Amino acid sequence: MPITRRTFLSRGALAASALLLPAAAHARKRGVAPPASALDPTTLEPFVDALPIPKIARADGERVFAPAGTQALPYHRIEMRAFEARVHRDLGLAQLWGYDGTFPGPTIESRSGKGFLVEWMNRLPTQHLLPLDRELHGAEAEFPDVRAVVHAHGAKAPPESDGYPEAWTVSGESALYHYPNEQDAATLWYHDHALGITRLNVYAGLLGAFLVRDDFEDSLSLPNGEHEIPLVLCDRIFGKDGRLFYPVSSPPAGPWTSEFFGNGILVNGKLFPYLDVKPRKYRLRAINASNSRFYHLMFANGQGFHQIGSDQGLLAAPVPLKALSLAPGERADLVVDFSGRGGEEIVFKNDAFAVMQFRVARGVEEDKSVLPAQLRPIEKIAESTAIKTRTLTLDEMDDLVGDPVTMLLNQTHWCAPITEEPVVDSVEIWNLVNLTDDAHPIHLHLVRFQILERRRFDASAYLLRKALRYTGRAIPPEPGEAGWKDTVRADPGMVTRIIVRFSGTPGRYVWHCHILEHEDNEMMRPFNLIAAS
Repeated sequence: MPITRRTFLSRGALAASALLLPAAAHARKRGVAPPASALDPTTLEPFVDALPIPKIARADGERVFAPAGTQALPYHRIEMRAFEARVHRDLGLAQLWGYDGTFPGPTIESRSGKGFLVEWMNRLPTQHLLPLDRELHGAEAEFPDVRAVVHAHGAKAPPESDGYPEAWTVSGESALYHYPNEQDAATLWYHDHALGITRLNVYAGLLGAFLVRDDFEDSLSLPNGEHEIPLVLCDRIFGKDGRLFYPVSSPPAGPWTSEFFGNGILVNGKLFPYLDVKPRKYRLRAINASNSRFYHLMFANGQGFHQIGSDQGLLAAPVPLKALSLAPGERADLVVDFSGRGGEEIVFKNDAFAVMQFRVARGVEEDKSVLPAQLRPIEKIAESTAIKTRTLTLDEMDDLVGDPVTMLLNQTHWCAPITEEPVVDSVEIWNLVNLTDDAHPIHLHLVRFQILERRRFDASAYLLRKALRYTGRAIPPEPGEAGWKDTVRADPGMVTRIIVRFSGTPGRYVWHCHILEHEDNEMMRPFNLIAAS
């Protein structure tokens, strides 16, 4: 039988039938190497471009939105369109897509409890910037090449404004979204979410920061204004002429590649930027907007810093760190103190790879900002309040030579009937059983949750008998994960347990892996939030 992209076996089927392939045949395809024409970023002179600070989105007036009531709300009009930009001084112009023609898009700043509207205008070309894979579900030939829908990642939005993957628009169309902002201050972000092509649209540049502020956070006197800096991190491959490149796999896999890892890391759209800072405290809002890359961030001089927040807002207390791990889709709120380092040029790096440079001015700077000993109190959700526990698997479907073909949640395709239907304001525990060799960042739309634990288990027993047998002790969340989350790293060979209160507007939402190549190849499922009877 010939091997095609539709000839595949699940790992469960392989184990149950005792079909053992040679170890080499199970080697994962970790993306595709860049071509000879690709740029080697290490040949560029680093730290010659100033770090861009994305502009703040300004309201274009007010508008009444009937589903939100009769009150006029601030109204923003943001366009998705093609443009050209230089990602490094010594490179040519790259063709990109962006919100309001920038990459990243404008930063949305908002206040908790004060809703607003955004009309997302699709002004993109009709031909895609990057290669399409028509075999992926949702990207078949009957669909337009270019489609877009915006998801505000971490926002507690009603279903019609959540960015459902099938609610896309084409060029010339728009969608009006309502963001009630009924949530605590947090670092969110927004990005494209179109079914089957999310990885391509985000890679082309459709992403931006979204900050929610509130009075409690304001009262803490954290660094603010020019001393609060968004750091939107993403990796890319560019040609030597500066053009954006996205890899295409070899046959029979087609244009889909199971993960993407670029050889250049951009911060706010620049390769190796620098930032002039004063010898004082700064607040850095780090967002992992990469398709697949996990970051391990640190300062080359070994200095420490503090994490004060995660995905859904402030932690209970600052966490001292020497290094920060950040999975795709995750965010971290940091405070770094540059006092006493006047005249230093400090490199911020991902493992051994330089990402950016901080240039600290000489002298002494007055600093009235504070790093409080305590931040926002976090009430733990008691496991006893959960009315349901779900055991949900993370699965990989391989072809007959061990290459990944399809990624699934709970062995279920996107278009299968919905199986997760939590009730409004109920509490559930989700056991995420990772049967793959990868760590998967799992994101739930609409809700925030807490991590209970991670625990090693017997994968063979689960595959053969569906028996969940633990083989290791329960590992509590890391200190930087101990607050409110919306994206959790589910490690291979582990059961990751989260507890969720499903508050929000009834309707249809999604949960998925935030490795965008996985999400685009069916590692995403809808769920229905249903009203209490």
